[in-house]
Amino acid sequence: MSVLEATEANAAPPEPPVQESPRARRRFVGVAQSKALLLLAIPALLFYGFAVIVPSIRGAVLAFTNWDGLSQTYDFVGISNFVRIFTTESSLDALRMTLIFAFAVTVLQNGIGLLLALGVNSGLKSRNFLRVLFFAPVVITPVVVSYLWKFMLTPNGAMNSVLSALGLGDIAPSWLGDPFWAAFSIVMMVVWQHAGYSMVIYLAGLQSIPQELNEAAAVDGAGAWRRFWSVTWPLLAPATAINIMLTIIGGLKMFTEVFVLTAGGPGGATETLSTLLYKSAFQFNEFGYGIALALVLAAVVAIFSVGQQRLSRKGND
Repeated sequence: MSVLEATEANAAPPEPPVQESPRARRRFVGVAQSKALLLLAIPALLFYGFAVIVPSIRGAVLAFTNWDGLSQTYDFVGISNFVRIFTTESSLDALRMTLIFAFAVTVLQNGIGLLLALGVNSGLKSRNFLRVLFFAPVVITPVVVSYLWKFMLTPNGAMNSVLSALGLGDIAPSWLGDPFWAAFSIVMMVVWQHAGYSMVIYLAGLQSIPQELNEAAAVDGAGAWRRFWSVTWPLLAPATAINIMLTIIGGLKMFTEVFVLTAGGPGGATETLSTLLYKSAFQFNEFGYGIALALVLAAVVAIFSVGQQRLSRKGND
């Protein structure tokens, strides 16, 4: 045997190739996919930053100025616009009415929507027709609905005509001329249009509840009210949380219905932050003050939304 052959015979066997673990392989694939998705999302993120983030930041800066919306120059006035919001009677009244509208719409729309959902979830033969009928106002443009209600609530409109036909014409209120009835009319119009939307969400929650639970409770002797309170209502918590959040946000930023129906009147009695914002910016050319109102409105919406989410999460826990 030659020296070369002896060396090769005594050499250590080659080490087997290192095999990559499945977990490491999945991690590598995940990182690669994340990078690819990020690259695909870059154009959308750039457009979002250009169309949303940059104007929002610039608008927030203008809230600390006295810009009139037309001139090229403006002066920084610090927090005077925000001080004005919380010290002026008109803006404080607008904030108060905004909260009142949000609370009233949230309570009534969710209550009526739940009752409608319970009704159309029963064994009625006309339940499909009723579902369409109750949801139909939701698809109508709010401007159209507001003008229809404004026409019906005029002194010689359909509402007072019905009351007169019933012999109640002497007690017919001034629907849009009295502060209380004007606010009442706005709330009723919003609830009438959007109760069907809440109904659909509650109906989806009701149909996800196993029928066996209600049947078992009925066998144990629980009545209809007890079954609803102990079985149905707790299982409707997700649908209730969604509905409350949507109605709170919608009530806080309500503009079209108020502006078309009363324009904030009579005498500013139904003024909200949204209508005051519009008038300040586009009628009185106080864009700095209007943007400050917008920021306050956004903060109020965020506070109520986050608070409602935390309460819902705590209730579920």
